[in-house]
Amino acid sequence: MSLRVVKKILKKVNHYADEMASLSDNQLKDKTKQFRKRVKNGESLDSILPEAFAAMREADKRVLGMFPYDVQVMGGIVLHQGNIAEMKTGEGKTLTATMPMYLNALSGESTILVTTNDYLANRDCEEMSQVYSWMGLSAASAVPENTDELKAEDKRKIYNSDIVYTTNSSLGFDYLIDNLASSKEEKFMPEFSYVIVDEVDAVLLATDPDREGEAIS
Repeated sequence: MSLRVVKKILKKVNHYADEMASLSDNQLKDKTKQFRKRVKNGESLDSILPEAFAAMREADKRVLGMFPYDVQVMGGIVLHQGNIAEMKTGEGKTLTATMPMYLNALSGESTILVTTNDYLANRDCEEMSQVYSWMGLSAASAVPENTDELKAEDKRKIYNSDIVYTTNSSLGFDYLIDNLASSKEEKFMPEFSYVIVDEVDAVLLATDPDREGEAIS
């Protein structure tokens, strides 16, 4: 995707900024139901991206006190399109991810963010789940402190959340365990749909280079 195309989409997102800002809290929250209905009725995620990004951007402002800059919106657009967005430490990667994660979760399909360690996964999930929950989406960490005690039923509940935060190692082991399950009751993972990979250089260098994904570097 060219920079010109990304900026064109950014312009559309900015076009909806005032409209979203004028909504009451309940009206803004209700956007999630409206978006999901539109997706269910056949609209593509690409078509509702400008409105959905604008809605989540306003939610970030109201709940987290942070309004994503244009460059962060551009990063989110790039991630949604399945490309690598290079962002340096301190440029707001965690906030950037809220927009494409929100958009893709509207589909009702698996939406996962993979990072490098348990601390980051749990920290980001705890911080960002505030805004996801406010907008009517569930979020969970697949690497809780009691992860060794989790049963298939517990993991199924985690992975059935709208948005899941995890690590590359935990996701790999869960995938292996799920595929080795001897019965349907022991399986817990949904089909993969959309994944953002944080710290792509650290994660993907240790995995299959032929597998596709989205990443923040």
